[in-house]
Amino acid sequence: MPVPRRTTPAERPLRRLPHAELLQRFDDAVLQGDGVAGAHCVHELWMRGEIGLNVEAMLSRLWRHAAASIPDWLPMRYVEWLPLVYDVAARFTRARRGRHNLYLVLLDYADSRPDPFGLYVGMTHYTPAQRFDQHKAGIRAAGSVLRRGLEVLTGPTLHLQRVARTESEQIEEQLAEALRVAGLFVQGGH
Repeated sequence: MPVPRRTTPAERPLRRLPHAELLQRFDDAVLQGDGVAGAHCVHELWMRGEIGLNVEAMLSRLWRHAAASIPDWLPMRYVEWLPLVYDVAARFTRARRGRHNLYLVLLDYADSRPDPFGLYVGMTHYTPAQRFDQHKAGIRAAGSVLRRGLEVLTGPTLHLQRVARTESEQIEEQLAEALRVAGLFVQGGH
């Protein structure tokens, strides 16, 4: 059964499938150039703790054969602690609709830390991708994102889009602190 296109990664629609069936579905998705189906397979295996080299190989294969249809919530590179980020972000919900979006940026600290990655937590009235582009262009840029930003990690905060401003400010601060408490290196969140 195909995954509906608007299904979010946090819903984990393939959670009940056995490992072998996930691998078969992934192969089928690659052959059909179906980036959404392939992304859900990769994501589910990642959340289950699949070996990093396997996830990297699957990401590479999917990008080669289905780049045009891969959803923006699938990261371009393997990050070991991504399942933890999903768990922490899932604790937060919005109460009121608004115009602001919470976002996470993957930061590169390979030159200075044992864990090569960190996170930046931010909020904006732009889309997360637009705000990331602004950071990288030096427009109201956080130094950590300007110098070390690799990509927006869209998936964990999909449910934290279109939030009222005051609420988004609170969530930004609390999410950053919760990620720090979980043991991640976090910038932003102010």
